[in-house]
Amino acid sequence: MHLLLIEDDLDLGSALLAALRLHGFSVEWQRRADAAPLQLDPGLFDCVLLDLNLATHSGFELLARWRRQGASTPIIVITARTSLDDKLAGLDGGADDFLVKPFAPEELLSRIRAVVRRSARQASERWRLGELEIEPRLHEARLAGEPLELSPREFQLLVELAREPGVVVPKRQLAQKLEPLGDALNYAAIEMHVFNLRRKIGAERVRTVRGVGYALNAA
Repeated sequence: MHLLLIEDDLDLGSALLAALRLHGFSVEWQRRADAAPLQLDPGLFDCVLLDLNLATHSGFELLARWRRQGASTPIIVITARTSLDDKLAGLDGGADDFLVKPFAPEELLSRIRAVVRRSARQASERWRLGELEIEPRLHEARLAGEPLELSPREFQLLVELAREPGVVVPKRQLAQKLEPLGDALNYAAIEMHVFNLRRKIGAERVRTVRGVGYALNAA
C-alpha cells in the first residue's frame, strides 16, 4: 500500500515514516503544502495522511482543492487541533477520518486499513469475490479454500484489481502501483505478471480490455 504523508514536523514525520515502513507501507513524505501534488492521481496513492498546520498553506486548503477536483483517494487528517469545529470542518470538507495528536501508531494503522477498506467497498479484512478470498494485511489469498502461492508482485496486482471488481484498471495505474517508489514498470512486465496470475487463479477471472488495462471478474 502506497501512502502520501504531508507533515511538517520533522520528528513526528520521521517517526511516522519509520512506523509505516515497518508495517509494510511505502510512503512519500512532503513537509510543505506547496510541495504536495496539485492533483491526486487516483492510481498512485492508496491513502493520504494530511496535517492541518502547514507552513505555506492550511491543510484545509489542500483538502478542499483535491475534493473540488473530484479526488476520491481516502484522506485522514492528522492534527493537534482538538476543537469540535475543526473536526467537523475536516470531515465536512471531505476527510474520511480525523485523528488528533498524539496518537498511537497502532491506531493510525487501524484507521488507514479502515478507510482503504471502505474505499474498496470491503467491509472486513477478508475480501471475498466468489471463490476467491484475499487478506491484504496478511498477504494471503485463497481460491476455493486453497492457499495461492503468489509472488509479491502477483499478490499486489491481485489486490489492485480486487479493489473494484469488474472495473477496468489502466495499465498505467498498475505500473505505478506495483513500483510506487521507483520507475513505473513497463507494460511488458505488467503483461507477464498478469499471465502468471491468470495461470494461478484461472484465466477467466482476469479480463483484458485491449489498449486500456485489466478487470477482475468476481465469479
